[in-house]
Amino acid sequence: MRDASRAAGRRQAETAAQAPDAAARAHLVPALVAGVLMALGLILAWQQAAPVLAAARPAPDAVTAMASTLFFFSTLPRMATALLAGACLALSGALFQMVLRNPLASPTTLGISAGANLALVAATLFVPGLLGFGRDLVALAGSLVAAGLVFLMGARHQFSPFSLVMSGLVVSLWCGALAAVLTLLNDRYLLGLFIWGAGSLSQQSWTIPLSLAPKLALALVLVGLLLRPLVLNELGEAGARALGLRTAELRLAAIAVAVALAAFVTSAVGVIGFIGLVAPTIARLCGARRPGAQLLWSTLIGAALLFLTDTVLMTIAGRFADFLPTGAVTAVFGSPLLLLLLPRLKTRHRVMQAPAPGKAGAAGRRLDSARLLRLLLPAALLVLLLALVIGRSPDLGLRLMPADLAGDLLSLRLPRILAAFAAGMMLAAAGTILQRLTGNEMASPEVLGISAGATLGVAAALFLIAAPGLVLQLGFSALGAFAVLAAIFLVSARSGLQPERVLLAGIALSAMADAVIGAIGAAGDPRLVFLLRWMSGSTYGVTMEGAALALIAALVLLFLTGLCRRWLDLLPLGAAAAGAIGVPLRPARLCLMALAGLLSAAATMSVGPLSFVGLMAPHLARQLGLTRAAPQLLAACLFGGMLMVAADWIGRSAVYPYEIPAGLVSALIGAPFLIVLMRRR
Repeated sequence: MRDASRAAGRRQAETAAQAPDAAARAHLVPALVAGVLMALGLILAWQQAAPVLAAARPAPDAVTAMASTLFFFSTLPRMATALLAGACLALSGALFQMVLRNPLASPTTLGISAGANLALVAATLFVPGLLGFGRDLVALAGSLVAAGLVFLMGARHQFSPFSLVMSGLVVSLWCGALAAVLTLLNDRYLLGLFIWGAGSLSQQSWTIPLSLAPKLALALVLVGLLLRPLVLNELGEAGARALGLRTAELRLAAIAVAVALAAFVTSAVGVIGFIGLVAPTIARLCGARRPGAQLLWSTLIGAALLFLTDTVLMTIAGRFADFLPTGAVTAVFGSPLLLLLLPRLKTRHRVMQAPAPGKAGAAGRRLDSARLLRLLLPAALLVLLLALVIGRSPDLGLRLMPADLAGDLLSLRLPRILAAFAAGMMLAAAGTILQRLTGNEMASPEVLGISAGATLGVAAALFLIAAPGLVLQLGFSALGAFAVLAAIFLVSARSGLQPERVLLAGIALSAMADAVIGAIGAAGDPRLVFLLRWMSGSTYGVTMEGAALALIAALVLLFLTGLCRRWLDLLPLGAAAAGAIGVPLRPARLCLMALAGLLSAAATMSVGPLSFVGLMAPHLARQLGLTRAAPQLLAACLFGGMLMVAADWIGRSAVYPYEIPAGLVSALIGAPFLIVLMRRR
């Protein structure tokens, strides 16, 4: 007995002795990563500083004096701003992920940065006097409204990771679409708003870093006060409450600090959102497990990562660095790093899966599929007819198409209506395929970055070829969509297409594609206006030949999708069950991936990447109780076509004689509708 107690004592002593070593190792790897990133940034920063300091030693001439002035009042403040902004965003993301227990939470995925950006764009264009009260207050108000919407929807699902991220992306897409509409309607400010909105660190004084420093210091003090409650929060809801912790108040306080940090950075330098997602993820994957370590190393890694990115940009671009948004370039560096670390990510929470075939969806009662489809077909024809014959007249009134102008109006309206309907059907079909293939209700071409990849392909065609035709644009668009889709499945295939990893991979690749487009557009090329208008989803340049090509592509691809309906019915059952029934898993997945990529690429050619149809149309079909593949696919296609035609009609009628692109209108009307559906579930 005495020997057993002595052995137990020795084991306890060994465990106690090993605890400091484990804690030290937990800090070692994150410190090494932060140190390497910072060292690389300092080396590049010294390359910027050394020529200026060497030239200033003799008696400086006018040119040297100007270079010194630019370095001390532009370059150095820019470096300081990068460090402070990176630290603020990383700390904000770490707080979100910790208090919500959600590895996907960040100022970007929760819509915080998008809300602040929309508020600042609207105030700049319409109520500039509000900026006199303080840009921070305007940005904070926009962030709070966006956060309120996200958490209002997430509260119905106990703040689950799936519901919060989906709500955040809905709000973010809606805010981004509205900001794009405001920017396009005020194109005299186009380039300036575009560069600022993408996150520009260009400085002309020490004003911004000196204003960010005390805000970060205050946030660090508040986080220090919250540290012990955050440690208790790691015990779980029940355990924390048993120890007397008021979890609701802790969540509110931490979220308030995180929202304020993101709003302050957006107010100062625009949207640099990817740091808030990737820096806490890197810190956690490097071994920072406890709350204090996560907050500390996330902050330092975020500061070092943004600092390194900006110094690389200044080294490569030189004097043109002021015209390139660092926020866009950050994703180019951060996305591959996150994708490399993604296989090591361990999730603690179950993500909602798509309903299995044969079970009722979120709608209250199941409707007869045949009867429902018989109602949807006439409704679709009615929407097409009304969009064709009703429009705005020069006296700003709605009226039927005049008989004497019928021929001219038909030649103008019919192509864009047909193209919009075809694109809506293809996006809806692509969304249905992706949701059933991944078992993830949130999957769609827009969310997973497939539409952004198609846009990147078209941008490459525009900038690599002098005058690319429609066939070349379609080919490049398909290549971009396939590249993103293949990368998503390669990264997440090892985890069995776990929804959380699929989403994170899609967010990373979408951010990287958007960053490349932003960097191209910010260069000031005259093709920027065309690219932005095309990205916004405009149909007013569609010819009858283009509409016919879109319809043919839709019919062919939808026919091929219909042939795969058995796979779409069985794959949601799981790989083991589907394989046992006889589904060839690898060929089936490859074929469905190819179809989703082709559908997304062909639709993006007509309505751009910003539409909401690929996410909303399958949800609408599921809400009506259509869970089998064929009825859901057909209903989703009809819903998608009607939504895009209605969006095109609203876009050409709402602010006549000006036009709002159909892709943006569909996002503006689709996001609130989806929010209502999510609240009812």
